[in-house]
Amino acid sequence: MDDDPLVLDLVERSISRYGFDVVTTRAALGVANLLRTEQPDIVLLDVNIPTLSGDRILGVVRQYAGPDTLFILYSSMDESKLRELVRASGADGYIPKGVTGPELALKLSGLHHKRMANRPTPPAVSVDTVLPRDVPAPQSQSTTAHVSVASR
Repeated sequence: MDDDPLVLDLVERSISRYGFDVVTTRAALGVANLLRTEQPDIVLLDVNIPTLSGDRILGVVRQYAGPDTLFILYSSMDESKLRELVRASGADGYIPKGVTGPELALKLSGLHHKRMANRPTPPAVSVDTVLPRDVPAPQSQSTTAHVSVASR
């Protein structure tokens, strides 16, 4: 969610080059709809929006996200203030707006992999004991993150 369409376009072009599926919306209230329909892995929320800041939107829209969705505050605000907002809002982290391109993609990948690594793993089950031999075993899950960037 960002009130600057140029930032929104830059982020989309930057991280899609690194294998991220990026879905955008320009409406603050569109974030809830986006979460319901897209179920993204990561949502970047701008903090400095006059009408409804990203940290406030987070409190409203988290209920529409999956349990593994990461909410990242994305702002040019001083990093010490961003850290305070992360704690106060329940966000999963922050990334300064000066970070773009490969560095942004690397940070998002790191956050996503860290979240996936901390997920509880179900008990191991032998596929042979669950599926008949003529049914193919399920394929491993992709590690590509689905990122939503929203702008009002």
